[in-house]
Amino acid sequence: MSDIQKIEGQDGGVVHMADPMVALIERVVMDPDASIDKLERMLEMRERLQAQQAKQANSAANADAKSEFAPVKKSGKVDYTNDKGKRTHFEHETLDGIARAVDPILSKHGLSYRFRSDQQEGNVVVTCIVAHRDGYAEETSLRGSPDATGSKNAYQAVGSAVTYLQRYTLKLALGLSAAKDDDASSLKQKEAISAEQYQALRNLIDDAEADEAALLKYLKVEDLISLPAGKYGVADKMLRQKLAQKGGDE
Repeated sequence: MSDIQKIEGQDGGVVHMADPMVALIERVVMDPDASIDKLERMLEMRERLQAQQAKQANSAANADAKSEFAPVKKSGKVDYTNDKGKRTHFEHETLDGIARAVDPILSKHGLSYRFRSDQQEGNVVVTCIVAHRDGYAEETSLRGSPDATGSKNAYQAVGSAVTYLQRYTLKLALGLSAAKDDDASSLKQKEAISAEQYQALRNLIDDAEADEAALLKYLKVEDLISLPAGKYGVADKMLRQKLAQKGGDE
């Protein structure tokens, strides 16, 4: 944060003013009778104020950016048949496609994102960090197993899982929706499931070895991340029943 505050004037212009906390701190520093404790308390207060201002600026920037996002069109396709003869076929957004759609808007509002990845107990963990230029950042993390579908080797399986999780953590972090067709204006957006709910369903799908494409078709959604919060209970129940049946078959 700068020592200069920007305040909107009555005519809509921006007025630059010195941070009043800086002036107070300078007075304390110049006062021979001031204690170190008092100076430290004022510095801590300024840090708290700066953190609060940065959080508010981040919230405003995210709201402004989100109002400009359009549903991202799906340009990627998955089509393979496993060794049991079951075909998986669906379309999805690509990470590049999402980046092309959101990067200019995020940059315009002082926002950026990056990813952090790790491996824990055989799983891949990806964290998307969305940061504002004033220093405030928020993190969204998802965990999944390496994607061994389609005859991938071990390295390809990890790489595929990382890309998949990057795409979904970014969508969750930015609140993006998928385009159902070319007419983006006709898409009615509904409150989607949270990151925690998504991760819970993803774990159930993996554990139950469920047909994700069939589940999405039944729930009438384009992808799991777009599942309306109101349908979470239905999806959870179906997957738990599938998991129970799988356990009974073994």
